[in-house]
Formats: sequence, structure tokens, C-alpha cells
Amino acid sequence: MTIMDGHSKKYGLHDSIGYHATLAARLVERRVEDGLRNFGLTRIGWCILLAVAEEGLKNPSDIAAFVGIDRTATSRALRALENEGLISRAIGREDRRMTEVTMTQAGYDRMIQAVPVCSENMDHFNAKLTAAEQQELKRLLGKLSAGETAPAG
Repeated sequence: MTIMDGHSKKYGLHDSIGYHATLAARLVERRVEDGLRNFGLTRIGWCILLAVAEEGLKNPSDIAAFVGIDRTATSRALRALENEGLISRAIGREDRRMTEVTMTQAGYDRMIQAVPVCSENMDHFNAKLTAAEQQELKRLLGKLSAGETAPAG
């Protein structure tokens, strides 16, 4: 029995938008992960540091939504960052049921050290496209993801 049994057309993996989007995402992620490893960071950890430092997000749910990961993955990453001394978590001042995330000085320092690696990674991939192509790609990817929820992890 083959995949073709009962089907009039083969799937064509390499014709799939999902295949190309996944491949491109993995290449970008792998390259930045390799650079961030030198600073003891993961891509998710880096994104969380940005969420806290640059966006001022303090609530784990808001951080998860900003990064595009679920709460379980966020909690795991926050625990790792806290164990490294890069963030601290405390009971919320206004709502004691909430956790409040803040950056430590070590977290700011590590984030600043990693900026060149992440900027270089972005420049590397942006250089493959014209400014108009970059804008169009972001628009199209945004269109594909509109109304969808982020995958777990």
C-alpha cells in the first residue's frame, strides 16, 4: 500500500508552504542558537529577556504571548533564566496571585553582550532579500499566521 492508494494526487512535500516556512525558520533559529550558546542563552531565553527589558513585560502570560510560546515552555525558560541569575520572579505587588518578572543586572549585561550575535544573524538573512522582499515576506507570513494560536513549546 502506498500513500497514493485512494488519492489522485501525490502530496509534494517540497511544494508545501509549510515545508519552506519550517525549513527557513529552522535555519534562522539554528544559526542564532549557535551564537547565543556562547553566552549561555537559548533563543527562547533571549526572546524572554527582550520581552522583559525592551517591552517592559512582567507577567508570564504576557511574556508567553509576546514570544509566541505556551505557558509551560515559558515557565521552564523563566526557571532556567532565574537559576542563571538573569531574571527574578516575585509575587505581584498589586495582585498577589500573579508572578512578576524583572531583569537582574546580570540579565541586562548578558542581553547586551548577545545583541551583536542576534543582530548579525538578522543581517545575514536580511541580506538575502531586498528591503521590499523583506517587507513582503513579513506581510505574507503575518497573513499566514493571522488568527492562529502559537504552537506549544
